[in-house]
Amino acid sequence: MFALCQALPGPGSTKMIFAINIIHGGYIAGMLSFLIWSLPGAIAAYALAVGVYRISDTLPSIVYALLSGLNAATVGIIVLAAIQLSQKAATDKITRILVFLGGSAGLLYNTLWYFPVLMVFGAATTVVWDYRWCHNVFNVTRARMTRLRNQLDTNTEEGQAGEPVMLQDVTRPHDLSNATASSVQRESTASRRGPLPEENEHQVVASPETNILSWKFGVTVITCFFLTFIAIMVVRGTVHDQSFGFRVFANLYLAGTIIFGGGPVVIPLLREYVVAEGWVSPRDFLLGLAICQAFPGPNFNFAVYLGALAVAGHLNAAAGAIIGYIAIFGPGIILHTGTMSLWKNLRNIRWFISALRGINATAVGLIYTAVYRLWEQGFLSETFTSGSSLGLDPWWVVVTATSFVGGHWFNVPAPATIVLGGVMGIVWYGVTKT
Repeated sequence: MFALCQALPGPGSTKMIFAINIIHGGYIAGMLSFLIWSLPGAIAAYALAVGVYRISDTLPSIVYALLSGLNAATVGIIVLAAIQLSQKAATDKITRILVFLGGSAGLLYNTLWYFPVLMVFGAATTVVWDYRWCHNVFNVTRARMTRLRNQLDTNTEEGQAGEPVMLQDVTRPHDLSNATASSVQRESTASRRGPLPEENEHQVVASPETNILSWKFGVTVITCFFLTFIAIMVVRGTVHDQSFGFRVFANLYLAGTIIFGGGPVVIPLLREYVVAEGWVSPRDFLLGLAICQAFPGPNFNFAVYLGALAVAGHLNAAAGAIIGYIAIFGPGIILHTGTMSLWKNLRNIRWFISALRGINATAVGLIYTAVYRLWEQGFLSETFTSGSSLGLDPWWVVVTATSFVGGHWFNVPAPATIVLGGVMGIVWYGVTKT
């Protein structure tokens, strides 16, 4: 189940909770657990968006220093997440190459269609690579079997030409002792596991098939999703007179569909699909990113914050928050619902598993792209209200390193490291501005 949650788009923790409750209580229990898990953080993100929208364009110097410290600490957290996810995704040479290429390609070029193309490239690469590897293994195995068969034929001919081969009794005392030892070992193992249940004893055994609908339901759900997704993307690319709410929904829905690997991967996609469109300023994006890291629930709630801010001048902020919530969580939950009914069959299809492996590795590489872009816009001041490089002052490098070391070596929680980064930003203001 964990592998399935990681293989599909969307937040991994949310899908895991959703899946566990589906297995034990059905789809109603799954939806309730999803809402309980995600709504508190979503409501907090919406409230933050309302507050940030009311902030004036010019802030006091100490506030800029505080925000710069929060941004520097956030970069350290994302670097740590990138390294940890790389260790899980890069398991062989080809996935290591894809992590590197994903990060490098994301740095060199940016446009809305670019990230999906990189995902498809990663999937095709691992499929071709694994097919070539399996073909080589098959050839080596066939050659070894041929040599073994020839050797057996040679031994048979020698046995026929020489003395007759005497058959041995398979019921030797040595074999009987081994059989007895195996029987004793099985009885010992059974005794350690405890007595067998009585026939009338009630047992509750969770099975992955419990409360999961048929494969036909899964195929129907997945087919309807992709038809809806294609229709939304066609309207998004061809119709010019679109409502602003639909444009925001389409961009966030696209991001929610191609995000593999969990929360940190969402950052570069949301930045390109929201900030690059001019709907949210880089300052507000960085401010919300830093504060949302300290909120409960999945990091995907950051899209709720962005949706509320993006439509603030056109629609009610609550409508934007709902748009962001449905668009970012919907694809992962829908695909997970359909795939759970098909996973028993899909996990035996080698090319499908290989494709997911390449998608995941490429997506992890994009996190390093987010690290670079956040670093280049993390420093805020009266002069650089839209953000500048944190490398302008070595102090912000120290803040980023402190955040990384605290989380990596001392297991400091992310909210604590972010608060520490804000405090260090205020310290920098006290030393340099007074």
